[in-house]
Amino acid sequence: MSTATLPGEGSVSIRLWLGGGAIRRAEVAARRPRAVAALVGRKAEEAARLAPLLFSLCGSAQGLAVARACEAALGIDATPHETARALLTDAEALDSHGWQAVVEWPARLGAPPRPAALRDLRAAVSLILPALYPAKDGLRPGGGVLRPDTVALREALARITGWLETTVFAGTPPRDADDLARWAAGGGSDAARLAARLLSPELAGWGACGSPLLGERQPDWFAAALSGDPSFAANPRSKDAAALTGPLERQANHPLVASVTERFGDGLARLFAARLADLAELPRRMEAAIADLRPAEPASAGRPGPGEGCGVAETARGRLAHWLRLDGDGRLADARMVAPTDWNFAADGPLARGLAGAAARDRDDAVERARLLVAMLDPCVACGIEVHE
Repeated sequence: MSTATLPGEGSVSIRLWLGGGAIRRAEVAARRPRAVAALVGRKAEEAARLAPLLFSLCGSAQGLAVARACEAALGIDATPHETARALLTDAEALDSHGWQAVVEWPARLGAPPRPAALRDLRAAVSLILPALYPAKDGLRPGGGVLRPDTVALREALARITGWLETTVFAGTPPRDADDLARWAAGGGSDAARLAARLLSPELAGWGACGSPLLGERQPDWFAAALSGDPSFAANPRSKDAAALTGPLERQANHPLVASVTERFGDGLARLFAARLADLAELPRRMEAAIADLRPAEPASAGRPGPGEGCGVAETARGRLAHWLRLDGDGRLADARMVAPTDWNFAADGPLARGLAGAAARDRDDAVERARLLVAMLDPCVACGIEVHE
């Protein structure tokens, strides 16, 4: 038996059985701590403030999803804050992708991780919140006092874009499969060198899962699913099937992803192309958001007392949803959530389906290939791999 572990919080357990040059059987079990239970009994504003502290990753998205759920339950219209909020979660997603680019991707090449390379990116990302909300109160239900400093925001975005151009792309992002192959062959960054590996004939189509893309975005859909079935978060389904969420779902129609899919089909190359496309598109989306920003005041509650609501937010890993129910005192009587890891690492989800039946020469080869697929799906928890022959 061979075991390998990836860093994180909680755990995903992967068990593989080999035979005949392939993974004959794969079992995936996600055990993510249900920290959402700590929100029960809290007032709405306290719950939104606490949520980012309960989750070590994607704190802004967690706080925002809870704030949106509280707003739905209380009848608060925070529409004037949505552009600023999207800017916050996009910046957080860039930070998360950046960590992958300088820590996880080098590890998949057998190179040392470079966490110090994140310093400039994180310094720029940290400027976004105060440049939107001077009191840093943007994630409260109803929003805070929004006073956009467009000069500071554009300076922060320029630093982020420069970091991507230097550290990830070593130039401009690839535009299609041919451009990706040329860029990979140049080997100007860890991302390019990893692309070269993933474009190899034995890996480009490896890990094809055939899982449908999640597609569901409306809070009402998640509200019905989470409120109607307490076990939904542990076994989420869309149209009675496990689904995939994350960069590929967002970027499936991007020219780079479409071109790579046409050439290599489903598998590692397609998943990595989607991550590169996400990295290239996020700064463009942020630039458009900055141009649309306007000052806004906090919105007040439309109705007090009992109610329920659901909030949805995007993270680098995929779509996050929080559902909650308020009692007559305005405290959370129930709270449930479904995170990207719950979808992508479900027992019959994209990872499990991508591993089952995939080629593997021996246990070391199986572990390393499985690590690559795990990295492309990017769990928010630790991941252990066992191989049985």
